[in-house]
Amino acid sequence: MKLVIAVVHDRDKNKISDALLRNGFKFTKVASTGGFLREGNVTLFIGVEDEDLEQVLRLIGESCKTREQYVNVLPPDAAPVGTFVPNPVKVLVGGAIVFVVNVERFERF
Repeated sequence: MKLVIAVVHDRDKNKISDALLRNGFKFTKVASTGGFLREGNVTLFIGVEDEDLEQVLRLIGESCKTREQYVNVLPPDAAPVGTFVPNPVKVLVGGAIVFVVNVERFERF
């Protein structure tokens, strides 16, 4: 058995949740915040049998796509008063960060 921990952008949370449920996968969803852009994320904890791992990874890959977004280099609360704020910079956001962990033991009570 594996534990899949997937951190996905808020914009992708409904699409991946629907895809997992449609395919019979149960998961726990926890709200989280990204460190770089301080935007909303969702962290999904998905327990899967070894033979279902590739299907779950495929669903995540199909549902969570990266996209371009313009952001200010310094967040407004981090810039000293009177600081010049440069033009926004284009960065990639979205997609998913996925960790796959071996599960030594699983119990349901």
